[in-house]
Amino acid sequence: MQVKHLLVAAALSAAGADAWSPTNSYVPGNVTCADDIKLIRQASKTLSDNETSWLQKRDPIAAEALLSFVERAMTNISGADDLTKRIFSNSSSAPKIGIAASGGGYRAMLSGAGMIAAMDNRTDGANEHGLGGLLQGSTYLAGLSGGNWLTGTLAWNNWTSVQDILNGFYNDSDTQIWDLDHSIVTPGGINIFKTGSRWDHISDAVQAKQDAGFNISLADVWGRALAYNFFPSLYRGGVGYTWSTLREADVFMNGEMPFPISVADGRYPGTSVINLNATVFEFNPFEMGSWDPTLNSFTDVKYLGTNVTNGNPVNQGKCIAGFDNTGFVMGTSSTLFNQFLLQLNTTSLPTFIQNLAKHFLNDLSDDYNDIVIYAPNPFRDADTIASNYSQSIAESEYLFLVDGGEDLENIPLVPLIQKQRELDVIFALDNSADTNSSWPDGTSLVSTYQRQFGLQGQGMAFPYVPDENTFVNLGLNTKPTFFGCDAQNLTDLEYIPPLIVYIPNSLHSYQGNQSTFKLSYSTKERIGVIQNGFESATRGNLTDDSDYLGCIGCAILRRKQQALNATLPSECEQCFTNYCWNGTIASAQVNGSDAKASTTDIASAAAAATGDASISGSAAEGSPSSGSATSTKTSKTKSSKSKNAANVLNAQNIGLFSLISAIMNFL
Repeated sequence: MQVKHLLVAAALSAAGADAWSPTNSYVPGNVTCADDIKLIRQASKTLSDNETSWLQKRDPIAAEALLSFVERAMTNISGADDLTKRIFSNSSSAPKIGIAASGGGYRAMLSGAGMIAAMDNRTDGANEHGLGGLLQGSTYLAGLSGGNWLTGTLAWNNWTSVQDILNGFYNDSDTQIWDLDHSIVTPGGINIFKTGSRWDHISDAVQAKQDAGFNISLADVWGRALAYNFFPSLYRGGVGYTWSTLREADVFMNGEMPFPISVADGRYPGTSVINLNATVFEFNPFEMGSWDPTLNSFTDVKYLGTNVTNGNPVNQGKCIAGFDNTGFVMGTSSTLFNQFLLQLNTTSLPTFIQNLAKHFLNDLSDDYNDIVIYAPNPFRDADTIASNYSQSIAESEYLFLVDGGEDLENIPLVPLIQKQRELDVIFALDNSADTNSSWPDGTSLVSTYQRQFGLQGQGMAFPYVPDENTFVNLGLNTKPTFFGCDAQNLTDLEYIPPLIVYIPNSLHSYQGNQSTFKLSYSTKERIGVIQNGFESATRGNLTDDSDYLGCIGCAILRRKQQALNATLPSECEQCFTNYCWNGTIASAQVNGSDAKASTTDIASAAAAATGDASISGSAAEGSPSSGSATSTKTSKTKSSKSKNAANVLNAQNIGLFSLISAIMNFL
């Protein structure tokens, strides 16, 4: 099957369209806009009109696909048909699904790709041995850092599939997506001419943006370099390809794909700590901005770079377009800059690049080298921030953003738990490197849970979760676990949040715990990590638990079933016994770690989750609904439970992994 990415010819022919950079280059350019255009809107009340209109197209398509998935998943569950028909009586009553892919560099991109492939009915074997069709039934798809490289690659390559990308690994060509054989610093490998040419082009593009009067940062170099791996068929990695271009793609306009979201954090130069009070920004095809009370507004992403005051262009009828370069936005969500900088500083690269690297290394140091500059600030003088919150974002000349995982919320859940989006279930794909062995330990869920009780938590809700030590001690970080299964135990929260299906990266057939700073992967390594991700999402290709697929179906129906007060099939009751966190706390330090678990909020969470006010072994004092939360340190462990290889289904018996096995053997 041909890879369904945009072709160079198509890209060039569309370059003159408004959605592409008006200069047909990396340099933003002047465009005419309406005299009365207002580029920001208040976030707290509703979704944007554009997103609402898009949902009208997507909802019936997603509902039909999700119904098909649920019917297949729950084939062997008695009474499921009647419940399913009742819940899916029309598209507006159908459950809404979101998927969130965590950060973690290329590891997260590849492992997350395996998880997404397991949910995609375009993947060979996903219907027989996985969760095929779940992706087609999802409404939202959020990515952060490496997870955003994954979701951005799929969405901005005309909604291509992981299967198509895998097929492309057979082709030794310059149009191969995710060709990571060589480091991003030396893309030509031993071919120094290819490397030199690539960096000359990157240098020329970034310098041209600076010469045009726009502020630049290392993120411009980083994003340009990354884009060659994501959009290899586009001219110079999509040098004129913009984020808002997706609005013009038929597959998006027609609602045939989920709504993609990228996440970044706000940060100011001179600060070195990003915590739960950081402002979380999202980028979607229509807007960028934040739901947080420290901003509470969104701006039209197409016109980033326009000099505004309270959303009104300073020069009436004149805007800037092309600032929202797709690689730049994808690079914004991922700041592996420290490792990147060190390599740039010791490599023979164009003088402009070397000088930029030295500038960030020597002058700005560690406080600045991961900062992305958005200037002019699109929220300058915004009047959307409540008076009792800091006005610093609106008062600043520049907007500074960093990797969305720097606040420890490495799974991009905040955009998906917003009440306005009305999601019932979120599949949280965790490919973080929380432990010393680079496996997840639930830190992201703990951090998002705690966020709702802090300064930025106004108007948000998230289910109760245990501390990180409990995640490890109970093995919740090695297999899928459901959080927030019983809505009746969540009534103390701001509202009933979505049920969370937590899917962590764990060891199956390949060491998927690669370093976040690993900048090159051989074809064999890429395939191995993708395969392991598929198996993490499917519990060993549905061999570890034959009821797992049905349990996913039960989780999807849970919120609607409870709202309707409908009878739950007995098999689903057993599923929730097996997969829902039951409130048990096991917060003993892991492997001698000096991290101490917070017992106050975690014990209360356990009590609420189980409906039991007394939790053995925990000090259940106070309530998390009191508005305060104690910070829990990330637990570190030097080991992770591994699966016996004998329990893994022979890869050659599965369609996707027939391909994988063939390539692995060939290599």
